Order: sequence, then structure tokens, then C-alpha cells
Amino acid sequence: MKAYELLYFVDPTATEEARAGVSKRIEDAVTVDGGVIDNVEDWGKRKLAYEIDGLTEGDYILVNFHAAPSAIAELDRVLRISDTCKRHMIVRRDDKE
Repeated sequence: MKAYELLYFVDPTATEEARAGVSKRIEDAVTVDGGVIDNVEDWGKRKLAYEIDGLTEGDYILVNFHAAPSAIAELDRVLRISDTCKRHMIVRRDDKE
């Protein structure tokens, strides 16, 4: 398993159920092949550098996890089709192996 970091943001006006749904989908995509979520940090609302989908701020969440490289493609697919998750970035962490 390799270490990864996922940073994503959701609309700050999204309901708690919608946020929980995105979180559950991320957890399912990571753990399906034996992956483990190490840490989840809620960074709160932050101002965006530029407007995205009419939003000027976003509610950021950072997720550190270990997963098989094959799980990353599925996680990326899940986040792309989610309406609640506006943008995301997955990075491999060599320092956390």
C-alpha cells in the first residue's frame, strides 16, 4: 500500500447529509481493496483564489490514507461525478510510506 493525500472542497452551503455522503463515498472507494484512512482534517471555510461555479469560498477537507494504486482511479472517478465535491486533488506521499 502506498500513502496518499486527498484535498477537496465542497460548497459551504451544502447540507450535512451531502457532506457525509461524499465522505462515505471516499471511505468506500479507499477501503474496498483493503486501504486505510489514516487521518481526516476539516480545514473549514477558505477563500478561493478565483470563482468556481459561482463560489468564492469553499469548505476544505484533507484526507491522509494508504491504498493500492488501483484504488486511486476509482476514487478519482467517484469524486468527479459527485456534485457536492467541487474540486479535488490526490497526491502520493513518499514521506509517509
